[in-house]
Amino acid sequence: MKQKTMFYMAFAAILGLTSCTSKKTETMEYSRGEQQVRALWTPEDGTQEELEQFIADNTCKTDSERLALFESLSKAFENIYQSADLLTVELLRPTQLTNAAEPQTPDWILSGYSPLAHFSDDMFANKLAFVTILNFPHYTLEEKNTLGKSWTRQEWAFARMGDVFTTRIPASVNTRMAQSLANAENYIADYNIYMGNLRTEDDRSLWPEDKILLSHWNLRDELKALYGTEGGQEKQEMIYRVMQRIVDQTIPQAAVNGKDFVWKPSVVDDQPAEPYTRYERILEIAQAYFAEDPYCPTAPTGIIRNFEEGVEIPAEELDSLFRALVGSPQVAQVAAVIRERLGRELRPYDIWYDGFKSRAALDEDALSAETRKLYPDANAFAADMWRLLTQMGFYSEDARNIAHRIVVEPARGSGHAWPCLGRKEDARLRTRIPAAGMDYKGYNIAVHEFGHCVEQVLDMYYIDHYMLSGVPNTAYTEASAFLWQQRDLQLLPQTEGIKRLAIGGSEKKDEVLDQFWSMYEIMGVSLVDMRMWRWIYDHPKASAKELCEATMQIAKDVWNAYYEPILGEHDCILLAVYSHMVNAPMYLPNYPLGHIVQYQLEEHLAKCESQKDFALEYMRIYRLGRLTPKEWLIQAVGEAPTIEPILRAVDRVTK
Repeated sequence: MKQKTMFYMAFAAILGLTSCTSKKTETMEYSRGEQQVRALWTPEDGTQEELEQFIADNTCKTDSERLALFESLSKAFENIYQSADLLTVELLRPTQLTNAAEPQTPDWILSGYSPLAHFSDDMFANKLAFVTILNFPHYTLEEKNTLGKSWTRQEWAFARMGDVFTTRIPASVNTRMAQSLANAENYIADYNIYMGNLRTEDDRSLWPEDKILLSHWNLRDELKALYGTEGGQEKQEMIYRVMQRIVDQTIPQAAVNGKDFVWKPSVVDDQPAEPYTRYERILEIAQAYFAEDPYCPTAPTGIIRNFEEGVEIPAEELDSLFRALVGSPQVAQVAAVIRERLGRELRPYDIWYDGFKSRAALDEDALSAETRKLYPDANAFAADMWRLLTQMGFYSEDARNIAHRIVVEPARGSGHAWPCLGRKEDARLRTRIPAAGMDYKGYNIAVHEFGHCVEQVLDMYYIDHYMLSGVPNTAYTEASAFLWQQRDLQLLPQTEGIKRLAIGGSEKKDEVLDQFWSMYEIMGVSLVDMRMWRWIYDHPKASAKELCEATMQIAKDVWNAYYEPILGEHDCILLAVYSHMVNAPMYLPNYPLGHIVQYQLEEHLAKCESQKDFALEYMRIYRLGRLTPKEWLIQAVGEAPTIEPILRAVDRVTK
């Protein structure tokens, strides 16, 4: 602690924040940058004499020099990141959007191209990386959380500048990672199940021929929508079986995106199965991580880089947080409520029980009819964004400025938000819109992605320092998306049908139970994802078949420990069905963390006296920028991430 305090005193002294300006103190601060430069300098960069001369020539001597360097670097990096991102957007347009021409061979190849693959190499070669490191040294996560309590906004921006160059991963290795992620994304984006081709054991079809669902998102959402519908449970059981076949790779190869292949999910026959492609894509990404590891001495595994440098919360801390909730007595309390409402014993797929939301009491077909009229295409949703914002309480001018910076585009996949990386770029809302218009599921997802985009505009265009743009990690943008998504019904124009819908389930009790059950579901999935990656690192030479078997065993172990006592069925593998496990490595833990953050934000925002106050406070919070997760939440609501508020709330509403 003494050493860390001395580092902070030196840091503050350089900025003129204290009277400590001795030569010794300045040398200590600069020695930190020097030490990091020396650790990354190679013989190819120059001789020892050239290194010493470089340090002498490029160390800022005054506060004003350092500030001027910071501003110059910030502007340069913004232009570089933004330009590369705009190029990436254009190159990915054919493979990601439906308003582009059908992708051709060059499009699929270029979907794996990264304009920034050579960025690090180039910056070290021209030595701008060393200039940055020398004057803006890197601080560890622990140091940021400790020293950052007293840092000014400028100091936080300096610290984030120190995060730009911490490794020297070669361009060829960066390219390999980009290509492997693109391969996984392309695989998942085209993983459609033609529901009209499914048959029961007695040869009945349960869905119309034109029903096509993307795995896993649309399959899950369809399952959710079937609660309370005639014949709904039989359909749910069939979707459940399809999901199992996807995980264990016994799904017929011809059933994946197969327009004409008729099959029975409950029957495993001699049809050629998918040849472990799901797990091959995961291993391809794993090999890309392994290639990066030697160049990352301070974070020598993809797991460490993802959680301690990306999420900025150690994996072990998240694992403990998640296990505390899924193993809590509150799970049985909420399950009892669900069991009573369903009037039957719970089944494994009831992890997606959707009856706590007000929309669950309505006819989704009627609701989809409303959303199709409102949003026949992407342009219609874009035209309505100003109204959505003002209905949430945003002042008209802010609503206009934010909406102006969001582009709505039709996605080939389930939809996503693409952030802006500079102040000459728009945030992009991608959503799947069928020819008949946006159905309710699509609308619900679009509102979620809109929540991402609003956040992305606020912490880019409304931020004080470019190096602080963004949020601490993706969980915090998920929290924003969840805030919006939960209000999807309130945001619809109040037609008579929608009024009846929105009024039906607005009780605080159901909101609490819905949030808790969502956390319970996604935390189990995240535990499987994290443990799968630990297994991969313990077995770096595993085959796709071995990874499949290991993943299923991990899913069974988590299920048997935390879900079988509640939902039944020993050795269930359902928790491994999420497509994120394939195309978004180690991303899933951001969702439960986002739910935790969302609940803490909801409690805080509930204190606002009006909708206008709500919007203003939301804007204040999402202009905090990229602090560490702990410090961001403390400044936002007054406490670090914790599950205690949701556990207390469940106790209140169930007892």
